[in-house]
Amino acid sequence: MNGCVPESEQAWTVGTAPGIFPSIGHGIALFRRPLDFLNSLPAHGDLVEIRLGPRRAWMVCHPELVHRMLRDTRTFDKGGPQYDRLRALMGDGVVTCPHAAHRRQRRLLQPAFRPVGVAARTGVMAEEAASLCRDWRSGQRVDVSAATLGLTTRLISRLLLSDSLDPAATDEVRHCLAAIVRGLFVRTVIPVDALFRLPTPANRRYRRAVERVRELIGTAIDERRRGTPRDDLLGLLLNAAADADGGPSITEREVHDQLVSLLLTGSESPSMCLASAFSLLARHPEAERRLHAEVDTVLAGRLPDADDLPRLVYTRAVLTETLRHSPPGWLFTRVTTRETEFAGRRLPRGTTILYSPYLLHHDPASFPEPEAFRPERWLEGAAAARPHGALIPFAAGNRKCIGDLFSMAEMTVALATVAGRWRLRHPAGRVPPPRPGATLGPRSLTMICTSRAHASGGTAPHGLALTPGAERAAYGTEKARRDGDNGVHHA
Repeated sequence: MNGCVPESEQAWTVGTAPGIFPSIGHGIALFRRPLDFLNSLPAHGDLVEIRLGPRRAWMVCHPELVHRMLRDTRTFDKGGPQYDRLRALMGDGVVTCPHAAHRRQRRLLQPAFRPVGVAARTGVMAEEAASLCRDWRSGQRVDVSAATLGLTTRLISRLLLSDSLDPAATDEVRHCLAAIVRGLFVRTVIPVDALFRLPTPANRRYRRAVERVRELIGTAIDERRRGTPRDDLLGLLLNAAADADGGPSITEREVHDQLVSLLLTGSESPSMCLASAFSLLARHPEAERRLHAEVDTVLAGRLPDADDLPRLVYTRAVLTETLRHSPPGWLFTRVTTRETEFAGRRLPRGTTILYSPYLLHHDPASFPEPEAFRPERWLEGAAAARPHGALIPFAAGNRKCIGDLFSMAEMTVALATVAGRWRLRHPAGRVPPPRPGATLGPRSLTMICTSRAHASGGTAPHGLALTPGAERAAYGTEKARRDGDNGVHHA
């Protein structure tokens, strides 16, 4: 691929991916070796035809074309096999709704994700992150994937529902999410409905998990109606549902859909990023050393608060590089709402389009040595030299992730909190590569923890009771808007 240039100066190339199988298309290649398959596509063009089952689709391989598509949400709406499956799970919440409904929904939900609100929650983030690793013991094997998913599920549920999901229900959501993520991916790459109506164990697990998540959310809503009003997103939604006059009134179904959408997406992606970051740091000791040095200097053994976030520069660079190297959201679909010309090709209404942040993030024209893990890419000076728009972990345009600021804050707090106390090491043997599913990341990552209190430079003894600083106003918002492509650090 080439770097981004204005469309008028670009002669786009269009091709077809080889290896189409009858009925299942490229589904086998996408299922068995998805990252290799993606990386092979730019050799065939900037826009490449593939097959998802019997369905014809197009993979966008050039960053300029991806940004053109993401900016034109009227023509390239959320749709295709991925969103067909997601709507069966999430309904028409802000994550999955069509273009016509998105602006109203986003304006309704945005107050919960504003910088001041996110900053006010850093104390809760720090408390949960400290609780995550409080009972670890040196030499213990830790299921990092389960730990990070448990953390992010608790944090997003507190934002959405306060304490309406008890620990047992939150843990049940985590287990359901694992089954859902496995099922969604295969339903996207092989969208043959008849296969998933069969009463196989995997299909039954998927359906049970979907039904159970919706039941848990429905119970939380019913209990809230009978209980005390709370200042959380559910409270905001219930107020809007009851507002028959001036506000943006919403239906009972939409209350449910918004909560399911945000709970599932707000749990899975940040947990995958955190697990990937711990795995990558263990394989890159110099990056880990720099992270520990920064955390020790900035925090000196206490928990981070909102004022610390802009000072944790290298910590943020580690996460940004993780989002580049192993983006949890790695493959997405769109659908054309009308006939359009794209990359010089005439596409009819209803055409499925795919794009992959993983593919763009591993373009050597944008990121030299793309397989290397280099947080230094995102430090001041080096970051300014990268191509504009090459990094899109949260998408772009007006469908950009509503929770990007919340996710970056919770991941920064969690990484700094754990790294200030523990080192995580891979057990002896081969480190398994990330497993693409509906998201990309390690799904059964077990690591060995060692207390940093016994290491040179460690500043936080195991079990030390630490109190977060006062929750303060939003941190460096304008500076953050200049740091990094596509708002990695802002909403």
